[in-house]
Amino acid sequence: MPVSGIVLLLGGDQGDPVEQLALAEAAIGARVGAVVARSRDHWTAAWGFTSDALFLNRALLVRTELEPIQVMEACLAIERSMGRVRSESQGMASRPIDIDILTVGDQVLLSEALTVPHPRLHLRRFALAPLCDIFPLWRHPILDRTALELLNALPPQ
Repeated sequence: MPVSGIVLLLGGDQGDPVEQLALAEAAIGARVGAVVARSRDHWTAAWGFTSDALFLNRALLVRTELEPIQVMEACLAIERSMGRVRSESQGMASRPIDIDILTVGDQVLLSEALTVPHPRLHLRRFALAPLCDIFPLWRHPILDRTALELLNALPPQ
């Protein structure tokens, strides 16, 4: 079943993050589907590890005919083409680009390959703030709270 809209989160802290996100967004437009909305750019501290560099994060609403697993595969290919190397042993670390699927409408997908909504979305200000820029009333299908409610429930920074 084709997806009508999917929200992706782009982030990076290596090289020139502004350029990296622009390149990733162009590749998403070419390989995944039309970017129909984008958040403001959000500069944030690293989450889950220590880094001297700030991360640039941006959410995109993409219209696509691809299935969510195909979107994920395309995003992983884009990351690899931009120099991202994933390592299970490395854990969270600085990277030139990261592309996560945050939401697929109101769908819940639970598999070894893909979990949607993103399993840590409700814990991450750096993901919720950009999501709220484009889709504040999106309702988390498991937690039954809007993106804005989830963002407002986070402890102050």
